[in-house]
Amino acid sequence: MSSTPEPKPASATTPEAPQPAVPSAAEQPAPPTFRYYRPPQSTTERKELPDSYFQPSAADLKAAQASLSARTQALVNAPLRTQAMREAEEKAKRARWPTTTIRVKFSDRSQLEKSFPSTDKIRSVYAFVRGSLREDVKPIKFVLYQTPPKRELKVSDPNVRDLSLMELQLAPSSVLLLRFEDDSLNHTDVPAPLNESILAQAEDLPAPPNFDSDTTTSSSTASTNASTAGTGSSSNRGTEKKIPKWLKLGQKNKHVRARTAMYHVSCTIVD
Repeated sequence: MSSTPEPKPASATTPEAPQPAVPSAAEQPAPPTFRYYRPPQSTTERKELPDSYFQPSAADLKAAQASLSARTQALVNAPLRTQAMREAEEKAKRARWPTTTIRVKFSDRSQLEKSFPSTDKIRSVYAFVRGSLREDVKPIKFVLYQTPPKRELKVSDPNVRDLSLMELQLAPSSVLLLRFEDDSLNHTDVPAPLNESILAQAEDLPAPPNFDSDTTTSSSTASTNASTAGTGSSSNRGTEKKIPKWLKLGQKNKHVRARTAMYHVSCTIVD
């Protein structure tokens, strides 16, 4: 007779605790592509400079003309370059500085920073700045410029809009000042009219490197070395062996005899 197999008891299974969902790389928020720096804290009062301050004087124009003449003369005397050589030079520049970091400084001294491809035009910078403004300020026109000397980078200028950031000599990094057509937004006590999402990312401006400490350290090291050298020389003088008195007398008598012999020789020659 065949025996029927007994059914196995079902193992008791405990339900697993739900695991927290891990967001995928696509769902994770991307880091901001810009940086916004608060105005530096300073106790000194800053005065607004009029536009006439940025107008070059006769001496400035004379110096600029001399510099331009020197550059022109250097270009005239430079050896001729083929188109292939010029293209290779431009390619080397693009490979060296593929991106250009632009900091836009507002009237309250806060700064908005973003990196652009060096092949981008200045309109990319304008589009970024306009997209960062408040909704009520976006329709207001503004201009980006450098100083000194004052150089306006207007999109309407054909000598500016068709050039890349590298061709505009802005690579690898530059600071551009911003001026609104509405002068009420250009006062130093008016906060930058930026979007709330931009202001929420504000951080302190990094402190510049302190080169005075290196100079002080070098000076202290040099003074230490000098004092050490002086101590060593004084110790050498202190450890010099004293010459005995009889040896000094012998050397003195030797010099006297030498002079006497030379006198006799001279007298013999005269006779």
